[in-house]
Amino acid sequence: MSKKQKTLFESWNKNVSKATTCQSIPQQSGINRLPSCSSYASPSHNLFQNNVFSKHADQLADKGFDYEAGKTWIYPTNYPIRDYQFAIVKEALFKNTLVILPTGLGKTFIAAVVMYNIYRWYPSGKIIFMAPTRPLVAQQIDACYKVTGISHTDTTQMTGTNQPEERKRMWMKKRVFFLTPQVLVNDLARNICPAESIKCLVVDEAHKALGNHAYCQVIKELQAYTTDFRILALTATPGSDTQVKFFVQF
Repeated sequence: MSKKQKTLFESWNKNVSKATTCQSIPQQSGINRLPSCSSYASPSHNLFQNNVFSKHADQLADKGFDYEAGKTWIYPTNYPIRDYQFAIVKEALFKNTLVILPTGLGKTFIAAVVMYNIYRWYPSGKIIFMAPTRPLVAQQIDACYKVTGISHTDTTQMTGTNQPEERKRMWMKKRVFFLTPQVLVNDLARNICPAESIKCLVVDEAHKALGNHAYCQVIKELQAYTTDFRILALTATPGSDTQVKFFVQF
């Protein structure tokens, strides 16, 4: 992304301090705690941009942000801790990020940790993982669940086989969605997706986001409703030149 998004978090503060272990973090209602993790302090000074978010908790609540949860971010320790994954998560939580890693180096793990933290920070927010095919969508549900254990009651898979009325009910009841971009484009166009509630958008196989690809259409449609969302794009194949075109003007 050429410019920083103007509606969520400030760039990461380099002075990171380990805060506590998960056992001493207050449990949020309805949010599963990771079985083993460490908590890190979010940037404590000027966490939010002054021209968008007030630092006062009552006004932050208007944006759906849980101020207490937002003071920390959580990283699982029940998997081997790899410095490059930790560093990418640290950046991706606070800036729109394109992650380019060869297959097998943990792009899905990174996405799952980012999704989990934004899921904590926005208790009513919608988290979306897009993959270009239905088999990939199904594969990523299981992979993300193994990392973070976000409740199955909050998670759903959407495909074109679900009728619009059924998808509308799912949009109202669920919080974490695994789907193809075509489904999201259609539901935004039909106005059955609560677009302003979307807080995190993960784009798998992001090198496909060229021209009029459905990924590009999603971002264009979503921008008409909100820019209060984080984008995390994943690819093992960045291409020979700068061709990742989400058409997002931040």
